[in-house]
Amino acid sequence: MASLRAGLATAGRFALDLALPPGCLACGRPVASAGALCAGCWGRLRLIERPFCQRLAIPFGYDIGPDALSAEAIADPPPFDRLRAVAIYDEFSGRIVQGLKYHDHTELARSMAAMMARAADDLGVGAELVAPVPLHPRRLWQRRFNQSAMIAAEVARRLEKPHVPDLVDRIKPTRRQVGLRVSERAANVQGAFRVSPEARQKLAGRRVLLVDDVYTTGATAKAVTRALLRGGAAAVDVVVFARVVEGPG
Repeated sequence: MASLRAGLATAGRFALDLALPPGCLACGRPVASAGALCAGCWGRLRLIERPFCQRLAIPFGYDIGPDALSAEAIADPPPFDRLRAVAIYDEFSGRIVQGLKYHDHTELARSMAAMMARAADDLGVGAELVAPVPLHPRRLWQRRFNQSAMIAAEVARRLEKPHVPDLVDRIKPTRRQVGLRVSERAANVQGAFRVSPEARQKLAGRRVLLVDDVYTTGATAKAVTRALLRGGAAAVDVVVFARVVEGPG
């Protein structure tokens, strides 16, 4: 029966694809499989590939060694161990992120997560728990879903790790970070996150892979990381779909 159901599901998907061909996740043009980018859009995605800073995923212009760190990582080390990102944040990658976050294109979460799981392949080896950056309950009610949690669930599935969406709570409603200066972003999320006594038991001594959609100044990822470490995590790594890179990048 299981094989029959699988065969019927495959046939159903094939019939649906004939009627409604899958579209590029960025522009909607027909593509071979759902959640893929067409050739033109793939060429516009500025992928972050080695060589890059092993701590902050800042691309290097040339290879300076396998464990090389950027000046930013040396001058101001983050509380998390390593960051991985699929692409540089720009108008094009931002359109994909905003399609999920603000325009209810929840189908994008699976495709973004697939690329993020590949980007975080080296982090997945040691990760024991996968957790999203949480939304405050008020913001979750307004938006109806947490895009980071949707992505994290799929990343966890692909890496075959437990997804723990309630590992850390957002206890303070914060302003949107867009448009804030670096110092204002840090102040905005200070004290905003906490690991509950119940979650501490799940977290104790574990290595966490924290999932978010975008890394800008890192204020949010750093604040969540500090909360996880205070809550008993052994270490935290971070994976995002896109990260802001200053300069020509």
